[in-house]
Amino acid sequence: MLRRSEREGIYSCTPFLHWPCYAHVSLLPLIYGIEPGESLSSMNKRIEPAQEQLVSILRTAKNGLQYLTQNDWVLLVDRAKLVVVKKGSTLIQQGKQTRMVYLLVKGRVTIETSGVKIAQIGPGQICGEMAFLEDTLASATATVDEDVEAYALSWSALSDLFELFPHLASRFYRSLAVNLSRRLREQITSKGVVPGDKAIEKLKV
Repeated sequence: MLRRSEREGIYSCTPFLHWPCYAHVSLLPLIYGIEPGESLSSMNKRIEPAQEQLVSILRTAKNGLQYLTQNDWVLLVDRAKLVVVKKGSTLIQQGKQTRMVYLLVKGRVTIETSGVKIAQIGPGQICGEMAFLEDTLASATATVDEDVEAYALSWSALSDLFELFPHLASRFYRSLAVNLSRRLREQITSKGVVPGDKAIEKLKV
């Protein structure tokens, strides 16, 4: 539940996500679509069955954002827009800035840099995270191999959530770090490179 603190206009949402965080009451309807005094956990109840199924895919997918909790996903999905992208379309273009991050729930996307395929991602995985982390232009092109359904999150929406819920940010960044480490390890293995080899430097972009 959101509880009024001694400071006027400030509400605590500690019981919902199990850490102390405060948001000015005037921001609550804008950020969550709820009114002061309403339980944040009621957002779970408002999720429709179809949407709940998509959230389940995100939570349980291999190589997904593994450290996010159910409540984290509810917050992210609540701020995201579900989009459908057709096969052959370009989701993200190298050298351009879309200021969007995509959480895939269906379909497959090929990641290429300078025409060289470096990865293929699917349900539960994230696309556009590198540009978000570095606040820069996209370093790779993401092309849709199969019709894709994805939750599109703007950088500003993510930043707003992370400012209000630092533990969500911590789990999000930790999940990204593990995924990027795994991806680098796979590239190293595929090229027959052993730890300490100078060739590792060639893989860094």
